[in-house]
Amino acid sequence: MPELPEVETVRAGLAEFITGATITDVEIFDARSLKRHRPGPNDFVATLVGSKITSVVRRGKFLWMPLNVSPLALVGHLGMSGQMLVRTPDFEPDKLTRVILHFTAAGGKKYQMRFVDQRIFGSLALDELISTADETGESIPTTAAHIARDPLDPYFDVSSVIAKLRKRTAGIKKILLDQQLMSGVGNIYADEALWRAKLHYDQPANSLSLSKTKELINHVTEILSAAVKVGGTSFDEQYKNVNGESGYFEISLNAYGMTGRPCNRCGKPIRRDSWMNRGSHFCPNCQKLRKP
Repeated sequence: MPELPEVETVRAGLAEFITGATITDVEIFDARSLKRHRPGPNDFVATLVGSKITSVVRRGKFLWMPLNVSPLALVGHLGMSGQMLVRTPDFEPDKLTRVILHFTAAGGKKYQMRFVDQRIFGSLALDELISTADETGESIPTTAAHIARDPLDPYFDVSSVIAKLRKRTAGIKKILLDQQLMSGVGNIYADEALWRAKLHYDQPANSLSLSKTKELINHVTEILSAAVKVGGTSFDEQYKNVNGESGYFEISLNAYGMTGRPCNRCGKPIRRDSWMNRGSHFCPNCQKLRKP
């Protein structure tokens, strides 16, 4: 599933084309991609056609486009395989296109935003914007209001996150994936940050020293920033940016997907353990589970 770097890459790509754009038409080829829009496809089309997209915003893995039809936003969930591809009208058809938004960019040029989704776990929907529960005055869709700020957010409160993390007794990886504590981190970047910090994925969070906890959050932030710069991580054809290109952070991975390969630190084989219906990749030599 796309994590913060992949969603940020899509956000930045969309923003370049669609900020200030007017939606001129909407084509729906598979209504299942509108499953989160409860009023249905007809309302989706009627509301969007003629509206203007004012910006493209992200928090963690959530992406939305505020509209001039206040207080609404177009919310995009990429799910496991969703793609938002910006194409010119004469571009060849993209397989598995579920929805097309036709729009005229602020400069007058016509484009399409094609929502492509193989597994149909992703979706598009319209949602009401509400004010965030802090002093920033920002707006967020109701469906994302429970999501915490991410480490790349200028208002991310690292001291508060560290204090809350150190009170939790669950394994540290489970805590890193808690989107209500700190958003944007998924399986890939959690494994990478834990490898850098030399921490076992099941090490109780409250057993970490203050300095080790700070080190871990710093690694998370550095890894997310580095992955954004190269367009995220692509392991297959399912994640693409708006131009249909892959991300290149895979070549920098030390743990995730490296099962059986020598650890880049000690040379011992990287191991994959089954964990919470997914996998955890780690070095058994460098990342030993230590007694609290």
